[in-house]
Amino acid sequence: MLLLRELPGINHKRVYRIYRREGLAVRRKQRKRLAREPRVPMPPASRPNECWSMDFTHDALESGRAFRTLNVVDVVTRMCLAIEVDTSLPAARVVRVLDRLAAAHGRPRAITVDNGTEFTARATDAWAHAHGVELRFSRPGTPTDNPFIESFNDKFRDECLNQHWFGGLADARFTIENWRIDYNLNRPHSSLGNLTPCEFAAQASAGLRSAPPPSGPLKLEEPATP
Repeated sequence: MLLLRELPGINHKRVYRIYRREGLAVRRKQRKRLAREPRVPMPPASRPNECWSMDFTHDALESGRAFRTLNVVDVVTRMCLAIEVDTSLPAARVVRVLDRLAAAHGRPRAITVDNGTEFTARATDAWAHAHGVELRFSRPGTPTDNPFIESFNDKFRDECLNQHWFGGLADARFTIENWRIDYNLNRPHSSLGNLTPCEFAAQASAGLRSAPPPSGPLKLEEPATP
């Protein structure tokens, strides 16, 4: 229609000849690759270290350079196991973080994630298959399938990212790691009976308290920041 407005009398045969002669092609939009696992409502976890949840957040340094964080939370204890900070966090880096956390806390039975390319990538899928960990993908457009990491991300942004001006990556890592440790040690949760994640994890691991709906780590030591 646009060509007919500009060149009355032109027809589709002439357009096709020019199209072929000039080697023109319309760029096709690449469809987002989604994981093949079925999307079903997530079954609730009931024990520490049974299910983790992970997602990304974004921010920028003082220079304007963007960076990302990979946040990993234990669903039952609400403990933040890791906040990995870097300008790029591809699937291979996600796998390294999971290896580090598995060495410190043991492997979970499942990890709840969204359909981001880092989570649907072959490297992440291969790691989960090799270690017998189920990747539970949330249904597209259904953030309520992964409410614990969504809630954590909101707190993390309000209380840390929006409160600090990061001079560089080293500053961001230091400040964010300190916030993570304080969150685990000193931040009580009403869903945990007003205990902190570390207090609840200690009682749950000692068998003194049953876990609330959804899971977290058995060990309380803080993983070292690479």
